[in-house]
Amino acid sequence: MIKAVLFDLDGTLADTARDLGAALNRLLAEEGRAPLSYELIRPVASHGARGLVQLGFGADLDADRMEALRVRFMDLYDANLAGETTLFDGVNELISELNKRGVAWGIITNKSMRFTDRLVPWLPFAIPPAVIVSGDTVGVAKPDPKPMLHATSQIGIAPEHCMYVGDAERDIQAGRNVGMKTVLVNWGYFSEQDATEQWGADIDIDHPLQLLDHL
Repeated sequence: MIKAVLFDLDGTLADTARDLGAALNRLLAEEGRAPLSYELIRPVASHGARGLVQLGFGADLDADRMEALRVRFMDLYDANLAGETTLFDGVNELISELNKRGVAWGIITNKSMRFTDRLVPWLPFAIPPAVIVSGDTVGVAKPDPKPMLHATSQIGIAPEHCMYVGDAERDIQAGRNVGMKTVLVNWGYFSEQDATEQWGADIDIDHPLQLLDHL
């Protein structure tokens, strides 16, 4: 029996790609480079600061240059965290229905607390999450099992009674690593290279409310 549904944030609950992309393009402008289109940025938006910097500047950066660009990217994103960020259609309806059914919900994201502590309260969730675990809450991020187990400990619900919903391979790995039922959202941030059918999700859905059919 599913007693809690836990979600990834970027690309699953919230469409953050435009604000992440705007930060990347501001960084590119500072470095004298041309901006990238939203169509190029969106598939990489779940890969974090490092993935976005590599998209803009190439994967062969030396470690010092990568770190400097990553830090500057995060500062630029921090300065305009939610200019165009919205919840995906159907998310609030799903959360409201989970609440009616007595099913807890929460967030486990690789986004750092620096951002989630401000962004999550700003987002217009119908019901506040029962737990928020960020990428640095327990010192390691998904797919490590520690964030998952920390979340279940905080809400007092065993992993086998939880469902984890995400849009990245690491989300599915993280859920499977602790025995949660896993759900892949087909509206997430995917690239053409992502072989999503090989990730091993128990379920995939095209709209948030379809999740209700699998509780």
